[in-house]
Amino acid sequence: MKKNREKENQMSEKQDEKLGIAPLGKLILEMALPAVAAQIINVLYNIVDRIYIGHIAGYGDMALTGVGVTFPILMAISAFSAFAGMGGAPLASMSLGRKDYEKAEKILGNCTSILMIFSVILMVVLFSFKIPILYAFGASDTTIVYANEYISIYLIGTIFVQFAIGLNTFISGQGNSKIAMLSVLIGACINIILDPIFIFGFNLGVKGAALATIISQAVSAIWVVHFLTSDKSVIRIRKKYLRPDFKVIGSIAALGISPFIMQSTESLVMIALNSGLQKYGGDLYVGTMSIMSSVMQLIVIPIQGVGQGIQPIMSYNFGAGNLDRVKGAFKRMLAICLGATLVLAGIAVLRPQTYAVLFSDNIQLVKLTCSVMPIYFLGITIFGIQMACQTTFMALGQAKVSLIIALLRKVILLIPLAIILPRFMGVMGVYRAEPVADFISVLISLILFFVTAKKILVSDDK
Repeated sequence: MKKNREKENQMSEKQDEKLGIAPLGKLILEMALPAVAAQIINVLYNIVDRIYIGHIAGYGDMALTGVGVTFPILMAISAFSAFAGMGGAPLASMSLGRKDYEKAEKILGNCTSILMIFSVILMVVLFSFKIPILYAFGASDTTIVYANEYISIYLIGTIFVQFAIGLNTFISGQGNSKIAMLSVLIGACINIILDPIFIFGFNLGVKGAALATIISQAVSAIWVVHFLTSDKSVIRIRKKYLRPDFKVIGSIAALGISPFIMQSTESLVMIALNSGLQKYGGDLYVGTMSIMSSVMQLIVIPIQGVGQGIQPIMSYNFGAGNLDRVKGAFKRMLAICLGATLVLAGIAVLRPQTYAVLFSDNIQLVKLTCSVMPIYFLGITIFGIQMACQTTFMALGQAKVSLIIALLRKVILLIPLAIILPRFMGVMGVYRAEPVADFISVLISLILFFVTAKKILVSDDK
């Protein structure tokens, strides 16, 4: 029995060692493709819900708008999972690069505890204040009923969301990108199957969509936890490491604050955008943002998958001192991310109807969305540059620079612009705030990267 365990441990360790020795091009494909697939599949949780909801006979357009209002809450919940997962996984990968398996498991254990604590706090707080929060996010008296129905059920599954998203990064972080993809694929397939059954078959409408989602997330969470407690995992969740270690938590927080801000500020962005659209336009304009926020996910999430796939390679090799492999991985990631945003956002700019008709059969809503989408997505065409720089700083443990970039686009630029521009341009000012913020943030991120990256990759004080 002991020999079998030792053999499995050796096989697991070889899995993470390939991050430092496998041919870089082949390794990036092996790591990035499953990660991209996982991210695309993951986004289907919300996208598929909205597609089905938007086509509910009689009230689909208002139901879609109501569910769209809940999007900032969903982003806030996933932001807390990113705090632990994306804050801890790069540190664990660096520890694996140094062959310090005990430290890597301490990081995993503390992240698991953090996610459990977050789950309880989020569920209690959001349940207590959900109605005023939904109104603040742009709900009207017409759409509040649908928003409330969806979020009330979704919040029950908060712990499943935290584990499914937050702990899955530790699977890909040890080189098991295919297993990480499967954990998402299982849940997404269940969601796609259950959605039409619950929404139309059982006539549950919006409630059915939410119920299908939390069941799917529960299955994914069980899969992730099972793998991370098995002998197939290089590092495992162990009871002795679940006890909070504040030194370890401090390291996780220093790096995790950046992705947390990136995702949590999405809630603030949606408040600013939806409130402006409600004030200057009305429910129909808020409906366009429900569609475009979904399209934004379709564009940005796959790019995040590229970063999530390449980040363990960079972190592992940075920890091992293989700086040439770090630089090579960055160059390839930059090319992939920029090319992808040029194509995917280019479709939104040149052929907006390709995306718009997926989410609604309301002719008026689709027409309005097609008219504003080219403006809104213009800056996203080059956003891949910022994504590559941001991911690199995260992979190398550069918390301060990563935090600056995280704050720049949304908090410093987009939210103020979304409030100021409509005063001079009316409702169109809300849409124009996005490309202005995108172009400025990409330029500044690129400058910051060139100023600091050379020093980081030459001087290693580990």
